[in-house]
Amino acid sequence: MSQREIRVSTTDSEAGLFHKSEKERCFAYSLHTVCDDHGFVLATEVTPGNVHDSVMLKSLVENVIENHGKPTHVAADAGYKTPYNCRYLSQSNILPAMPYTRPKGSFDLIPVKWFIYDEYHDCYICPQNQVLQLGTIDREGYRIYRSDKAVCRDCPRLRECTQSKQNQRVITRHIWKEYLDEAEHLRHVSDIKMIYKARKETIERVFADGKEKHAMRYTHYRGLGKVQNEALLSFTCMNLKKLIGIMSKTSGLFLKKRLFTALNCENPTSRSHIAA
Repeated sequence: MSQREIRVSTTDSEAGLFHKSEKERCFAYSLHTVCDDHGFVLATEVTPGNVHDSVMLKSLVENVIENHGKPTHVAADAGYKTPYNCRYLSQSNILPAMPYTRPKGSFDLIPVKWFIYDEYHDCYICPQNQVLQLGTIDREGYRIYRSDKAVCRDCPRLRECTQSKQNQRVITRHIWKEYLDEAEHLRHVSDIKMIYKARKETIERVFADGKEKHAMRYTHYRGLGKVQNEALLSFTCMNLKKLIGIMSKTSGLFLKKRLFTALNCENPTSRSHIAA
């Protein structure tokens, strides 16, 4: 057998190769779903498994705005926490509720948070009070700051700061980093904390019910269009079940009150009256 990795499914060519952390690689589809604070699904879009979550937030929010009105807050997991998404939500006057994300890079070196960013001069200052000047901006929108090689060569903390053969520390900063910083600051606001805390009780419950009760752990059809239709029908059934449950509780309580009123009961919430 050839050791060359297969990246296109021979069974369903529209599926994408899904790989995330410790999970097994497989051809799959991803369901990007939005629900309200009561757990009703408002929008969903199906993409191949190799499409990253972060590129779907704008289309999902625009779908919700078009059909249900503009929300005041958006709670999303770490996959949607990007400078572009934070900028889009900020310009749309929507507050993001996003989690803490661990810093990336080598943990053996001095972390970037120890470097002070000077917004006025657009440069970084290292713990040894040396300046990292702006060099260029790459195609992905990251500003690249580089230290002075001659200064770093004689620095006593050189080995703690960089492993570069040129004796130079390089730091990147996205052009929309301030929007990401604002989302990080909002993470500590009590209202935002409560909104993100409720996420596990709403959208995560939708995913759990879909997988366990509606067989959405695996696809039953081939092709993006058929999988999209299957997801829409499944979520429609879940919304109807939730609505029927709410209506049955409210209608049952209404009938119970009418019954006790007709019987001239003084305490309609008493257990003895209900049992009778």
